[in-house]
Order: sequence, then structure tokens, then C-alpha cells
Amino acid sequence: MERVCVIGAGSSGIAACQVLAERGIAYDCYESGSQVGGNWRYLNDNGMSSAYRSLHINTSRQVMEYACFPMSKTYPVYPSHFDIARYFDAFVDHFDLRPSIAFRTDVTGVAKSSGGSWEVTARRRDDGAVTTGIYDAVLVANGHHWKPRMPCPALPGADSFTGIQTHSHHYRTPEPFTGARVLVLGIGNSACDIAVETSRVSARTLLTMRRGAHILPKYLFGSPTDHLTGSWLARAPLPVQARGLAALLRLSRGRLSAYGLPEPRHGVLGAHPTISDDLLSRLGHGDITVTPMISALDGGSALFEDGHREEIDAVIYCTGYDIAFPFLPKDLIDPAGNAVSLYRRVAAPDHQGLYFIGLVQPLGAIMPLAEAQSHWVADLLQGRCALPPQGAMHREIATYRRQTARRYVASTRHTIQVDALSYLKELRRERVRTAVSRPLMAPTPGVS
Repeated sequence: MERVCVIGAGSSGIAACQVLAERGIAYDCYESGSQVGGNWRYLNDNGMSSAYRSLHINTSRQVMEYACFPMSKTYPVYPSHFDIARYFDAFVDHFDLRPSIAFRTDVTGVAKSSGGSWEVTARRRDDGAVTTGIYDAVLVANGHHWKPRMPCPALPGADSFTGIQTHSHHYRTPEPFTGARVLVLGIGNSACDIAVETSRVSARTLLTMRRGAHILPKYLFGSPTDHLTGSWLARAPLPVQARGLAALLRLSRGRLSAYGLPEPRHGVLGAHPTISDDLLSRLGHGDITVTPMISALDGGSALFEDGHREEIDAVIYCTGYDIAFPFLPKDLIDPAGNAVSLYRRVAAPDHQGLYFIGLVQPLGAIMPLAEAQSHWVADLLQGRCALPPQGAMHREIATYRRQTARRYVASTRHTIQVDALSYLKELRRERVRTAVSRPLMAPTPGVS
């Protein structure tokens, strides 16, 4: 290999950079902002971070840390985004990755050349200078939580609503909603956090949702909830895991209907988890009111499916994100409906040398998965293993989609869903199964 292009220096991009550097594979990394960290860099000057001031990670530090760079035990069990940004800075400095990253540089185009290589065009944000590089492979790590998805179609009456309408992506602090009547739409992690925060300063906070969700605490019986992934329960068959976790939740918090929330119609492992220690207590105190699903906006009011009306001043849409690659032509990758056809969630089966790092929504943390994906891609680049034929890759993609559709609630949120532990095993099996007996490129001495 001559050179590899990495797009993005967030948590996935810097994982890719570290692995490539460790393996002795030459690369360039382009980052729109002036610092590493992507979504976890509060007020990131790349304009794409969705971090709010109070944000803490929903997985414990032991679960989210990179295998090659454990997080300091001086960090809290559930670090804030400030802690995580410091961790990422320490990571890139420890491995001396910063000089290889072109900061404040946007990738504006990626095109496949006639010779099979990749032509990457980039523009420096400060002076507008445009450069073009030729690469043997492109690793896309631009994230999937930066392009907010508003309800489509919009709520009836949204265009004439007299209050504020915003997306959770743009939420930073609750102060702008002081004394306001706030409606939060959603039941994911951001919706719960924002409803809890605004309820402390608002005149009234309403929470509305399309479907119920299982609310998991950050701690169960004194231990971080995600530490269950290392227990006997995680090694049990999926139905046993689901029943066991449901029983633990019933013992620890009772029925959700007791708090005014709708009981979910799906199993506890049938959707991406919503994790909140504060929501249930705020509901129990009457600080947040759960309403039926909103059906329309009307002037300064919200109409709900049960026919009642509420005067409101602001709507905060916590309705997720669209996957987008503005630098890739649609004939290469079309992420319509957030469905991206990738072998093992990484390799584009019809475009040799095009890989995606961190394009998964895990039950667990994304950082160790991006690190494992990068090691597999490095194996492929060095000829240590090989991709199967195109037909086999497309069959694997179809199988993944069928399995995902059977397990999870039908939603654009679950099109790239993976179970972290199972997916790590899947990547390890792939590296062994397709290992090449004689590498096409000699590995760097001392690197496993």
C-alpha cells in the first residue's frame, strides 16, 4: 500500500489513525475542526457536535476505553464530555498522531479513478486552498450523529407555530427555556436528558413519544449496568439475556406505567437502550408530564392524539439523525433511509478500498468497535486476510438486515445496530477465517 486517507478525527477516526500508524501504513487524516474528538468536543468549531453542556457518556469508562490505551482510573465511572475530550487528546499525543491530522480541512469529494485508486479533494477552511491526493484506500469516519433528522413529514401546523422549534442537536443548556412551557418529543437518551434539564427551569415540561421504551438505570444493585456484559447473563442465549435483564429491571424500578410512561411493546433488548437515572424521579415528583403522542401544532398550542390541547412555547425534537456522506457520490454509497450496505458494517462490497469506521449503533460503546474495525481493515490493507467474493458479501449484508429486522423495533435508528460483544467476536472470526497464509505486504516488525 502507498497511502490511506482517513476522513474525520473523532473517536473512530483517531482509532483508525492509531492502528494504521502502529502497522506502519502511511496515511493522511482530514478533520473539519481544529481539535480531535468530533461529537465529544463541546462547542466543536467544526459545527457538527451535538454535545450539550451537561452530557455524560452512558457507558462506563471501562467499557468505552480503547484496548491500547486504558482510561485513567482517576476519571469518574461515567465521564463527562470534558473528560472524554481530555482522554482523546491524551490518546493522540501518546501515539504522536496529531502531526498526521490536517485540521480545519474539509473533504469535499471522493472519486474512484480509472486505475482503481481513490482521488480525494480537500479544502482548507482558513484560506480556501484546495488539494487533491491519490490514495489506495479511503477510511470514512465522519460519524453519524451530526445531521439532525426532523419529523418527515413535518407535524401539521409546524409552519405556523408561534413558538420555538429546535432539534436536540442544537440544545446546549436549559437556560433559554426558563419559565417556558416546553414539549420534548422523543424517548431516547437525549430526550430524557433534555426533559430532565428543562424541567428544572421551565414553567412546565411535557414529554411525548411515538412508542414506549425501556428505561435502564446507570447502576443496578451498586454496579454499573453495562458491567452485566461481563457476567454470566451476557453469555446466555439472547432470550435468556432479555428475560434476565427484564427481571432485574422489574425488581429495581417496577413497572414503567407506575411513572406515567407507556409500557413498551418490544422486549428489553429489542431497541437501543434509553439510560437515565433522573427521568423516573422527575416523573414521580410531577416535574415532567407524559402526554399522548402529539398530532399537530396550532398557533401557540399542541394538539394530542387523545384530543386535548396544551399551550406551549417551545418544541424540542429529539428525533435522531440521518446518515450522510456529503463528499461521496450517491452511486458509490446511498444512505437513503439510513440503510448502508456494508460487509460486516465496514467494507463497501462493490468498491474495493472503501471502508467505514464507526458506522454502527452499538449496544455498548463505539470506541472499542472502531478500534477492532480498524485492525481488520489494516489486515486487509496488508494482505493478511482477504474479503470474500462480492456475492458472499451481499448475502451477508442481506442476512444482517433480516436478523436486525427480526430483533429490533422497525426504525431508522436500528438500521446499523449491533451488539458490541457479539460484533467484536464477529470481527475476530472474520480476521481468522479469511487469513492469507503469505501476506502480500510484510507486516511491520514487532506488530501483531
